Amino acid sequence: MNAVSRENHFEVSTAVVVFRPHQRLLVRTLASLAAAGVTLRQAGKDMSMHLYLIDNGGLPDIGESLDALTCAGIGHTLIGGHGNVGYGRGHNLAITQPLGRYHLILNPDIDMHADALAKAVEFMDAHPEAGLLTPTIFDDAGDMQYLCRQYPTLIDLFVRGFLPASMRGLFARRLARYEMRAQINGRDTVWDPPIVSGCFMLFRSEVLKKLEGFDPRYFLYFEDYDLSMRTHAIAHVAYVPSVRVVHHGGGASRKGWAHIRMFVASAFKFFNRFGWKWL
Repeated sequence: MNAVSRENHFEVSTAVVVFRPHQRLLVRTLASLAAAGVTLRQAGKDMSMHLYLIDNGGLPDIGESLDALTCAGIGHTLIGGHGNVGYGRGHNLAITQPLGRYHLILNPDIDMHADALAKAVEFMDAHPEAGLLTPTIFDDAGDMQYLCRQYPTLIDLFVRGFLPASMRGLFARRLARYEMRAQINGRDTVWDPPIVSGCFMLFRSEVLKKLEGFDPRYFLYFEDYDLSMRTHAIAHVAYVPSVRVVHHGGGASRKGWAHIRMFVASAFKFFNRFGWKWL
């Protein structure tokens, strides 16, 4: 681990947790972070940045990418040696470090548009009531991913996560409600969607620290649902469509039985905490 002095000050900190990551996607993520940092400064925001890269195991050689971050004016700290502690606990390791005024929780399979951070910071500066920002999220084909959610029912989770695509049409209206398709678009800011995706969460750091980060009881899945629900108790959440990213991730059902078991275990923890909703 490369230590960061408590005397170091930066306006935006970022954390990326990896476990045996896809090297090409991680390299793209870091390249997009570098480009977004450059655009942030060019937009008149005199903001220094720092990346915490948390290695839960299997980090490939990405020395060139880290050098490119340095050239872009973004410092970095590698945190490793702790083993695979899970997604939320990994991010919590970064939260114990010095943070910027804003802290970005970022997946290693996200490509940010070059102006994403500049527009996100501009929005947060203009809306001090906002504690958490979520962007417009597209898939590889350029289609919008509806990752702002209503509070889930068990049927919602089963249909969206495990039902074959050929059968989901039978539940189109239910899924549209769950995915907030009537509210989420590429034009309008939406305040306080109940749940937002953990692939890109820009927090006001004082809010994130007050929440004490992710609940460590979740190893993988639903930690972002939990954190979203708790954020509403102390701050507003904003969906900001001008902030755009591409997400290359996939669902638990496409990753094998181990992920399905983790998904089910985490769902059980979530519903036990916030209440079961079957239909």
